[in-house]
Amino acid sequence: MARRVTYRSKYAEATGEKLPKRERRDIIPLDPAIQQPFAEGKVLLIDKPLHWTSFDMVRKLRGLLQIKKIGHAGTLDPLATGLLIICTGKFTKSINDYAAQEKEYTGQITLGEVTATYDLESIPEQPKEYAHLTEKEILSAAEKFVGEIEQLPPMYSAIKKDGVALYELARKGVEVELKARKVMIYQFDITRIELPVVEFKILCSTGTYIRSLANDLGAALGCGAYLSVLRRTRIGAFSVEDAVPVEEVLTKKDS
Repeated sequence: MARRVTYRSKYAEATGEKLPKRERRDIIPLDPAIQQPFAEGKVLLIDKPLHWTSFDMVRKLRGLLQIKKIGHAGTLDPLATGLLIICTGKFTKSINDYAAQEKEYTGQITLGEVTATYDLESIPEQPKEYAHLTEKEILSAAEKFVGEIEQLPPMYSAIKKDGVALYELARKGVEVELKARKVMIYQFDITRIELPVVEFKILCSTGTYIRSLANDLGAALGCGAYLSVLRRTRIGAFSVEDAVPVEEVLTKKDS
């Protein structure tokens, strides 16, 4: 059977990055005493690395734990890092409840250019002057997005149209009329400005696209912008400070 192509392998192929060669190994059954608690049900807090999709994390853990009932509670883009909640066993029934909780993000927005994907998955283009912008203007523009807003999702997103992900249609050049969705921005703090980079902290409702918010901020400032760094730091009461790399799941002690 051919090995599944992951986002990370596609990214490596596109950039020329060399990934370590993986060899097929015989599966060694996991100790039932270790496996059983995961099979029965756990809520795992994973610190997702760069260039991995949320499903990459699920697939990795499914193989590591040798269980079938597992899923994630809220997608995190490949170019984002941070907190990913993964549920196993009986807790998979609560995935939608965890996914519906408010999210906290930190990151960077780069002013002066735009990208088709609203982040660095595509090449920045259409450069515009940004040096004239003052701190007051940037803070004022960000403040206008606080509260309930209508947001257009990125065309390059996992939202489906007639069963097909928008990013697949976008790559084929198919035009789709996007509909704005209401989301809530509870907090949009600009924490540091060193033009063209603007650092932020955002607290928002589920369904919010931070990429779209970055693009919209650039439009409001008249210079364009894209999301250059994103890290999810909290989901509801769950913090990334309590999360572990996927490789450490089996060695993490329950609190």
